[in-house]
Parts: sequence; C-alpha cells; structure tokens
Amino acid sequence: MADLLQYYGTGRRKSSVARVFLRPGSGDFTVNGRAFEKYFVTAAQRNLAKQPLASVEASDTFNVVANVSGGGVNGQAGALKLGIARALMEFNLELRKKLKAEGLISRDSRKKERKKYGQKGARKRFQYSKR
Repeated sequence: MADLLQYYGTGRRKSSVARVFLRPGSGDFTVNGRAFEKYFVTAAQRNLAKQPLASVEASDTFNVVANVSGGGVNGQAGALKLGIARALMEFNLELRKKLKAEGLISRDSRKKERKKYGQKGARKRFQYSKR
C-alpha cells in the first residue's frame, strides 16, 4: 500500500487545539468531518482560518483535514490558522519567511485569567461599602 503524503501541524489558541493535515489535492476543506462552510459560519472565521493558505497562494493545491477541539468557534479558527501555517512550513521551510512577516507562525498565548479568592472575578472586586 502506498504511503499517504500529508503534512501535519498543531495549532493552539486559548483552550482550543487543532490538528491539521495538509494533503495534495484540489482545495477541499473539512473540519471535524464537516464541510468548512458549515463549521465556520461567519466570513471572519473563514478568513482567519484560511489566512495562511491565502498568503502563500496555496488555497487550491492542498486538501485540508482538521480536527479541532476545546474552546469556542473563534478560538478554534485561530488554532486552525496556526496549525495550517505550521503544516505549510513542514511542506516547504522557505515559506517561513513570508508566513513570519505576516505574523502567522507566532502563537497567541493569551488565555483566560483565573478567578482569585476574595474577589468576584479575575480583576473585579466585591463591592466595598465605606458606611
């Protein structure tokens, strides 16, 4: 049996994780077994996820198969963006310079700050009454 040619990349954003497989093909895009347009409803989410492919003009040369989990849909779109960028670098390391110039290979490390004890939230305090 012939080996399946594919390039792998992992992307993370907030609490979302995306495992991305790039396979040479015609541009099919599936996320968790569903069509890309059905999974990411808004145009902003679609543009965010496809940004690395658009920047290197490879939208119709790869089939993308992705498994995403955790977090919300926007976080998953950000995780997918990083995963695709890393998989593209595995395909061709010379693409790194262009992806880095557009800020697509740096992980967005912002996460939700934890709630502290003695407070109402991460930063918000309980109401203080002077009298």
